[in-house]
Amino acid sequence: MSLGIPEKITALLFDLDGVLTSTAVLHRQAWRQTFEAMGQPFGEQDYLAYVDGKPRYDGVRSFLTSRGLAPTEDEVRRIGDQKNDLVNEIIDEQGISPYEGSVRYLQAARKAGLPIGVVTSSANAMRVLRAGNLLDYVDALVDGNVITASNLRGKPAPDSFVEGARRLKTAPEHAAVFEDALAGVRAGRDGGFGYVVGVDRGDQRDVLKANGADVVVDELDELLS
Repeated sequence: MSLGIPEKITALLFDLDGVLTSTAVLHRQAWRQTFEAMGQPFGEQDYLAYVDGKPRYDGVRSFLTSRGLAPTEDEVRRIGDQKNDLVNEIIDEQGISPYEGSVRYLQAARKAGLPIGVVTSSANAMRVLRAGNLLDYVDALVDGNVITASNLRGKPAPDSFVEGARRLKTAPEHAAVFEDALAGVRAGRDGGFGYVVGVDRGDQRDVLKANGADVVVDELDELLS
């Protein structure tokens, strides 16, 4: 079975929320509740423009700056931690579901023998992967905890994907990136990765292409043939 990627690709790097699991919806809900509790309206375009795919504190900074606010670092951390606590509560209440098309693609990739990495800004990745029964597919994980501990720049900088490729013992030009966030797609492009797959979860097909996606799909199993 073809994976729908160039022959030069020998390793796969997947974002988590919005690519493998539907938890992006839960993160969006937590961000909205957090900011609206501060009196700051927060809509879909705000999520996509300011926080999607970015490390939590960068998202806080980006959104509040767009509103003309200048939070201190203590305020940024307090707000970001409130959001993290809230998303964990929402996960407990609503559960986690992996996308069926993504599971089929992971199964095909595993059968083809390609190493698989997950690269995410989330500090809750292990919990999400375990709850979604996805851990058995993951050979390397670069999450928010690794990004912080290793002093990596978050997306849209390519550092976390480059670290993922390193952990899979693969050069970026031989690795494919799978992303739904514009910040992640730009990271794949700017990191010189061999193929960037955009996953359109929010009517962003054209803008994902404009930011560097080589191909855009609605579900990962569309790549299978």
